[in-house]
Amino acid sequence: MASDDVWILGIHMTKFGKHPDQDTVDLGSEAALAAIADAGVTMRDMGVLAAGNLMQAGEGIGQQIQKQIGQTGIPVYNVVNACATGATALRTAIMAIKAGECDMGLAVGVEKLSGAGLLGAAGRPARDTNVFEPHGRVGAVSGLDGRIGTMAMPGVFAQIGLEYLNDNPYDGLQLELFARISEKNHAHSTLNPLATYTKRLTLEQIMGDVMIAYPNTRPMCSANCDGAAAAVVVSGERLASLDATQRRRAVKVSASILTSDPWTEACQVLFDVNTLTRNAAAQAYEAAGVGPEDLDLVELHDCFATAELVHYDNLGLCKPGDAVSFFESGAPWRDGSMPVNVSGGLQSKGHPIAATGIANVYEVCQHLRGEAGDRQIADAKVGLAHVIGLGSACGVHILERSAP
Repeated sequence: MASDDVWILGIHMTKFGKHPDQDTVDLGSEAALAAIADAGVTMRDMGVLAAGNLMQAGEGIGQQIQKQIGQTGIPVYNVVNACATGATALRTAIMAIKAGECDMGLAVGVEKLSGAGLLGAAGRPARDTNVFEPHGRVGAVSGLDGRIGTMAMPGVFAQIGLEYLNDNPYDGLQLELFARISEKNHAHSTLNPLATYTKRLTLEQIMGDVMIAYPNTRPMCSANCDGAAAAVVVSGERLASLDATQRRRAVKVSASILTSDPWTEACQVLFDVNTLTRNAAAQAYEAAGVGPEDLDLVELHDCFATAELVHYDNLGLCKPGDAVSFFESGAPWRDGSMPVNVSGGLQSKGHPIAATGIANVYEVCQHLRGEAGDRQIADAKVGLAHVIGLGSACGVHILERSAP
């Protein structure tokens, strides 16, 4: 029987960072078992497993995890969708419930990325032997700015941020503007024990660090790390049969949206992260019956400080073209009117690619449950989780607190 309502019953994320003693299956299994325990159910209750992993996409990570947590013969979907992999895995489990194929399912996203360096920066083999290639001692101290083109993520999102400021003129220092966004996220991370980096950085430290692709310095870039996140989802009908504590902690999935690139002339030259995000946000607000003004917090895909700025606008958190004023108003700080990336965001929480989409949902759920500890947003009722993967895919989930 198809279900209109789907709820998150249990959710977990591991500590993000370096896990040299755990492999991908270890981390994914840890997150999955913890999410099942958080839900108060067992693996036998699951009717579907959707597992996301990018770096080992052809290795059947879902079946490998299943061998560790329980082989019950259920369908397993192995999901790959760039940085939206985790959100896609979650949506896969949600859609199985909505279709009536099962009444409870498990989604997992996991990645081992510590030490991976700048993703997409490998480039092409040099053909001209007269071209200087940094290596050895000289390479270790040679500047990166200008060497990392738009085939690498820092270059892509540097251009996207500067393009926004070109279309919406800004009179201040561009470097300082984006550094202040990063300063916010690093400050937020000090309250998140699961973040990779939990040290507050000054504006001067951020601006003075290694320039990766102007205007993004190293602290303004997402941190490659190891980590996993998992969620148990359940139909409204099945939830009604569970005990009062399970029902109270359940979080309603009011919207689960996935979009890809519509054709635009510009996207043939530079990835268009804006149009598909705006489309996803509009569809999510319509499906949930809420608007941006109803949100109590947002976890958005700040793979770089430049990305956070443009997504203020793309998600409708401000008037079109008004992202700079929105930020300068103080709204996206934890104590502001529209807290954004209270977790510390990808820049300090970390970005184990396939785990990120579910980890963003985890952060929102913690606040809606009132279980976020020192970083708790008071009386949070509605939150939005956003993730984007170049290629491109955008996932937006709107979540609502359970009625008392």
